[in-house]
Amino acid sequence: MNTLYLILQGFALSLGLALGSFLNVCIARMPEDRSVSHPPSHCPKCGHQIRWYENIPVLSWAALGAKCSGCKTSISALYPIIELLVGVLTLLLFRHIVPGWESLLTGWGDVAVWLFYTLFVFMLVGITFIDLRHYIIPDEFSIYAAPFGVAGCALLGWAGYSGAPTWQQSIVGALVGGGSLWLVMFAYKVIRREDGMGLGDVKLLAMMGAFLGALPAIPFIVLISSVLGSVVGVAMIVAQGRGFQAQVPFGPFLSVGAILYLFFGDVIIARWLPAFYLLPG
Repeated sequence: MNTLYLILQGFALSLGLALGSFLNVCIARMPEDRSVSHPPSHCPKCGHQIRWYENIPVLSWAALGAKCSGCKTSISALYPIIELLVGVLTLLLFRHIVPGWESLLTGWGDVAVWLFYTLFVFMLVGITFIDLRHYIIPDEFSIYAAPFGVAGCALLGWAGYSGAPTWQQSIVGALVGGGSLWLVMFAYKVIRREDGMGLGDVKLLAMMGAFLGALPAIPFIVLISSVLGSVVGVAMIVAQGRGFQAQVPFGPFLSVGAILYLFFGDVIIARWLPAFYLLPG
């Protein structure tokens, strides 16, 4: 069984690397409303269609010397970085949700939950890099994904698997997540007479609520992302010298907060934020 667990970890890493490779396509095309499936991957400079052996995550980039085999244009190191990031996160998530081969003795429920949250993390990484580069959050990774969160929770519950919210908690989470941030956005606009954040952040928190439920996930994510955003925002304001006119995308901080909740939420809440467990619901 230890061998099986080791094989599954290798599968988790390989799956994550492959998802990271596909995510690079999403990051490049989604902001421009281009199809992520057609045309096949190609060099944006010369149009050279990338062969299968030139599209192996991380390894092909290194073997090609970080250059297109057609026109020798440099290929950004961001591509293998994203592939490695998704690969490592997928592996760590597997080890977190499926902590050992013993958990496989009771069935494959933990593996199903892992696959569900692998999709969630995949979208969060994509949102982070798209928002950092383009200051937008694609609906495909936010509000359009919320129903998949509800459906996934419903299917896991129907199959008798624990580890995810019930479908009722998922729906409430989506409403609380999107509604709470919308109220913050509305209050900011009333007080300051200007937009403080985009509607994309509201849709994103609604999606997070659909995958994680309302409590204690939403308060945790909002608190952590606000603290991180404030620290980085102040640093950017000082660095750019533009005062409060400096643009700071909030999506990446929400994504980091959600990932921290997945991995360390219980530990952090129990140690530092126990009052979160006293919230109604």
